[in-house]
Amino acid sequence: MSAFPSSQRAPGFVRRFVALLRKETRQLLRDKSNLAVGLLLPVALILLFGYGLSFDVKNAPIAVVMEDRSPAAREVVEGLRGTEYLAPVFASDMAEAERLMRAHEVDGIVRVPTDFSRRLNTGDARIQLLLNGVDSTSATVIEAYVTGAVGIWAQHRADRAGNKASVGGSVEVMQRVWFNEAGESRWYLVPGLVVLVLTLIGAFLSSMLIAREWERGTLESLFVTPVRPLEIVLSKLVPYLVIGGIDLAMCLVAARFLFRVPIQGSLAVIVTASMLYLTVSLLLGLFISAVTRNQFDASQLAMLASYMPATMLSGFVFDLRNVPAVIRVVAQALPATHFMGLVKTLFLAGNNWPMILRDCGILALYALALVFATRARLQKTLE
Repeated sequence: MSAFPSSQRAPGFVRRFVALLRKETRQLLRDKSNLAVGLLLPVALILLFGYGLSFDVKNAPIAVVMEDRSPAAREVVEGLRGTEYLAPVFASDMAEAERLMRAHEVDGIVRVPTDFSRRLNTGDARIQLLLNGVDSTSATVIEAYVTGAVGIWAQHRADRAGNKASVGGSVEVMQRVWFNEAGESRWYLVPGLVVLVLTLIGAFLSSMLIAREWERGTLESLFVTPVRPLEIVLSKLVPYLVIGGIDLAMCLVAARFLFRVPIQGSLAVIVTASMLYLTVSLLLGLFISAVTRNQFDASQLAMLASYMPATMLSGFVFDLRNVPAVIRVVAQALPATHFMGLVKTLFLAGNNWPMILRDCGILALYALALVFATRARLQKTLE
């Protein structure tokens, strides 16, 4: 037993606890990075999930090919226009509509065949619906919207004719999916996972390289040598490019042979674009490391600036056209957004050279900007 009763021990405990509480509070207030993560990150996530993220599909662009221009055919198309979920774009023929879908300007094609009116009178009219299966979730939703709009039109037509029986089945929507004929969600998810893997091993791991040397004092030793900042950046970049190349090879092998995801585009283009994006991710991590000079801060900032946006704002989870304009602007400023769309197209749709040149050019500009920014942060000064 203690020599002092509990009533005499309590004041000492309270004093020590209060002293420790003051110390931890002052330390938290001094550590701006922890304070920002603890207070600002929850607010950002709440606003992002509450206002920015949406799994609804609205104003989905679909190409409409009117091979039959009868009044009944025009009424069907008007039914598609009378909803906020679909945005019909009229095409002169199927060749133009297919070009629009291959260029990802529309998510589907509605074709009203030449014999629509004749078959409508016999009760077996058909409308063809082609869907872009690169985004299987949106394709399923668009199919439901088109089928529902056609069914509503058919029911209204029956009501006007005095037939109260349901005749929604008198017009059949013949649906076919492009680029993902099997309707496999893994075909859509696995290419996106390539982006997330390259982002994680790129920005997150490289974010601690320069910060570690700042903490250990080895970077100051390099500053008294003839080594230039650009050489430091490149020397840290190359080994992780090799590691990233190995990870990319494993991703491609797993996608093709483990998950059976087709690779329609050129493998050389996929590898080139992936290595370019990996370079951007590594340079972003190095820049963060050079700015923060602290491993913990660098790792947290890299997670916030790279991996989380790549997961939520790149189009991996949902269609960015369904989010507010401010979120779309932020998303377009992210390298992951451009690479996400490119790698999905290369996997499932094939080589789209205007898209390849545009997105690879954007990634190259990001790489150059980050090289010069990181080099500028590594000038030979200890201030």
